[in-house]
Amino acid sequence: MHPFEYIRPSDVRHAVTAAADPGAAFLAGGTTQVDLMKDGVLGPRVLIDITRLPLRGVALVGGVIRVGALTTMEELAADPVVADRLTVVRESLLQAASPQLRNMATVGGNLLQRTRCRYYRDLSCACNKRSPGSGCEALDGQHPMHAILGTSEHCIATHASDLAVALVALDAVVRIQGVAGERAVPLTGFYRTPGEDPSVENVLEPGELITSVEIPLLPEEARSRYLKVRDRASYEFALASVAVALVTADGVTRDARVALGGLATVPWRSRAAEEVLRGVPVTPDTCIAAAEAALSGAVPHPGNAYKMELGKRAVARALSMVAGGSG
Repeated sequence: MHPFEYIRPSDVRHAVTAAADPGAAFLAGGTTQVDLMKDGVLGPRVLIDITRLPLRGVALVGGVIRVGALTTMEELAADPVVADRLTVVRESLLQAASPQLRNMATVGGNLLQRTRCRYYRDLSCACNKRSPGSGCEALDGQHPMHAILGTSEHCIATHASDLAVALVALDAVVRIQGVAGERAVPLTGFYRTPGEDPSVENVLEPGELITSVEIPLLPEEARSRYLKVRDRASYEFALASVAVALVTADGVTRDARVALGGLATVPWRSRAAEEVLRGVPVTPDTCIAAAEAALSGAVPHPGNAYKMELGKRAVARALSMVAGGSG
């Protein structure tokens, strides 16, 4: 591990001021940050410990749940309003990690966790995300875990967060504090697909800190689920996952939310699938049509071409689970 300066700021203003140094990084739960520092993938010159800042708690404000960025995954999953009204969020959290990790990892950190791409984490491999311009060995290597949506010729790494998929489906908003002040960014516009520079993963500027996440409640009559398909049932990363929320009346879908994980370089909101679902009953044929729409535009490689069919089946299955009243 590289040597670094350790700072424990007294307040948010102190934290963002200290983080204006391009070589600085924040430390919260540390479940990803510390691992990557040990592996030499990340080597911040300044590590800013924000664990003591007053950015923790879950509160219902009007029709919105406001979650402090340092709230742990377990605390959010245990919130009674989340359990009652946002099944999709609770399930995404409980399927994401073991209880030990959920009690350490923070909500803000989870949204910013780095890819599990083996080439990104192996310093002997070329990786445009880790070292811009060096190339992407995943393109011609082993890539069964990699993305088929939102890719570019420079990167096919998959985004790892389960929670982000659920929150993208719910139109969550992140509040960000920087030296220049506070701003709010819809999570659907927070992440960046790799494009020419895969190292730019989101809209955060140097020194900016996520302080809270705002999650609009679904209508009381809504049903939602999070379906995660993985190699093993015990806390593995998704090969494909689907966050679905439906509001139906008189047998017809009035509102639909569909987001995909494990298939894309960012948490992937599928507006095309939602458009297929609105205004019609959720039948087996509708589920299949929505699944086809959700995977339209996908660009598979030989090692992950199976994700085309897997993704479609996951979408159709998640929709049938919700429409059948099991969520």
